[in-house]
Amino acid sequence: MTRTGTTGAEAAPRDRVHAVRHLYARRGDRPTTGDRAYALYLALLLGLVYVAPVVLLARASRPPLSLEPLGTAAPVAALAAAAAVWGGQLTGRFWGPLVTEPFLLHVYRSTDLPPERYLGGIARRRLALAALGTLLAVTTAALLLTDLYDRPTGPLALQGAALTTGLAVLAPVAWLWGQARPVRDNLLLAAGTAAAAAALAPLARTPLPDGAGLWPAAAATALAAALLGRSAFRSLSTVDLARLARESARADEARNFALTGTLHHALDLYRPAPRGLTRALVRPDGRLRGPLAQGAVRALRTPGRTSAAVALLAASGVALALGAATPGGGPATLAWAAGAAAVYAGSGRIGETWRGLRDELILAPLYGERGGGTPARTLIWPVTAVVTVTGTAGAAALLARGPLPDVRPAVLLAAGALVLVLGARFLREMKTDLPVALLVPLVTPFGDLAALRVFLWQFDGLAVVLAGALVTYRLPAASAALTALALAACCAWAGLRRTGRSPLRARHGRAG
Repeated sequence: MTRTGTTGAEAAPRDRVHAVRHLYARRGDRPTTGDRAYALYLALLLGLVYVAPVVLLARASRPPLSLEPLGTAAPVAALAAAAAVWGGQLTGRFWGPLVTEPFLLHVYRSTDLPPERYLGGIARRRLALAALGTLLAVTTAALLLTDLYDRPTGPLALQGAALTTGLAVLAPVAWLWGQARPVRDNLLLAAGTAAAAAALAPLARTPLPDGAGLWPAAAATALAAALLGRSAFRSLSTVDLARLARESARADEARNFALTGTLHHALDLYRPAPRGLTRALVRPDGRLRGPLAQGAVRALRTPGRTSAAVALLAASGVALALGAATPGGGPATLAWAAGAAAVYAGSGRIGETWRGLRDELILAPLYGERGGGTPARTLIWPVTAVVTVTGTAGAAALLARGPLPDVRPAVLLAAGALVLVLGARFLREMKTDLPVALLVPLVTPFGDLAALRVFLWQFDGLAVVLAGALVTYRLPAASAALTALALAACCAWAGLRRTGRSPLRARHGRAG
């Protein structure tokens, strides 16, 4: 019997889905009101202590990207729309809006209900929340990075509001599309988005009238969101439920890792499994190949991940080279910070040996003490790959830009950034379990900041990269390189301490 008073055979599908969700929401281990209130308190505290001061300081200074000639706003709008589609698609392939609790999905799959009956409500609720979050994020980015809202009553502000609303709808729809549609359709959509964005690039040199700058982009974004949304919701009836069950189980495990403070373990669950080329790791005589050969073979065993890493490193090389060649100014600073973050992301994706080194250092040796040179032997591949790809792309960008009076400061500045990022990546990859000492309450006049300390521990590598890149970018080339080298050495020392293999401890152990 359902709560509507009718039998299961007579109840409408909507009533049956509602009854299942009603019973599951009242399970014994559900989150309490206090749990939700504490999460809201932490979110408000994070916003007031960290986000609000950054927004106020950024609004007090000149924005780095000016859209005042409206002709320059069209390519920026096209790039933002393309980024929204690509980001939504990529996120949907790993964790889409249809991912739900494994037990609840198992109950639904055990019935005769069609998938669109119970997945449609889940998708609509999550897309509405995602649209609200995207709207807040896009509006905040426009406030910090552009002069879109410098004159709230001007035509540019009204057009910008229409465009941000369209982007806030387009990104969640692409999120659902990325999960509901097959890989081939996602590749076609990504290629079509790139072609449409490239077609709008010549508009940067075309002066547009003051009343029509962003209206075409806003209308195109809204139309694309409507078409994608209709197609994505129609695809719910053909969703692979077995794959959705695997994704839901993996997401549930990743959520447990994240709630216990080990976000890096949660991210490790989404690394693609290597395939093929197993015999290529060994020479014909049975011996293992060298470090460079092993790293290259392991990279080829995950072609998708490696392709993304090469693209990130190549783009970062161009951004770092152009930022180092033209220091100063808002756009150059943004390019420099984005390039450093791209190197940080690409260096982790191209080298599986980072995780192998961590496991080799923290696990007990099976056959006596290890020989020396373990970090150097393991890190030779990722360092070589990062320097080669980034350096080649950066050199090509400098050659295309034109001759410089003196290329040595730019090369020294970019080299310092690479050293800093590699040190931060080493610090992140040597991370093990969350230290219990970080959970001790940190009482301040602003409340308990222990959760913020845990948050910084989770993203320490990225924080070091962004802070170090922005600091060294303002220094002379020689001072920037020395500062980056010192920060990288501190990161390497802290990373070895995390594994219990600090140089001082190892020296004392040998002396004993």
